[in-house]
Amino acid sequence: MLQAEHLAQRTYNLEFHMTIERAIRLLAGIMVLLSLALTHWVHPNFIWFTVFIGANLIQSSFTGFCPPEWLFRKLGLGEGSGSCSRS
Repeated sequence: MLQAEHLAQRTYNLEFHMTIERAIRLLAGIMVLLSLALTHWVHPNFIWFTVFIGANLIQSSFTGFCPPEWLFRKLGLGEGSGSCSRS
């Protein structure tokens, strides 16, 4: 019974909070999938959109400058404890 109570407590404590880091990852994933779909179904030159997204992710990892971060801050998303957050 103790194990079932522990599992119930762990499940109860799991809450989903959209943080800036999660929003950036979500946006990047959506944009990559969108750009690949556009490349496949619209025009092959949309592959450059995918390249731009990848280059932006690489520069963000080195410089710490994340272009959509200010937008998500304006939208009121909370800070996370991950790599995109400035603590």
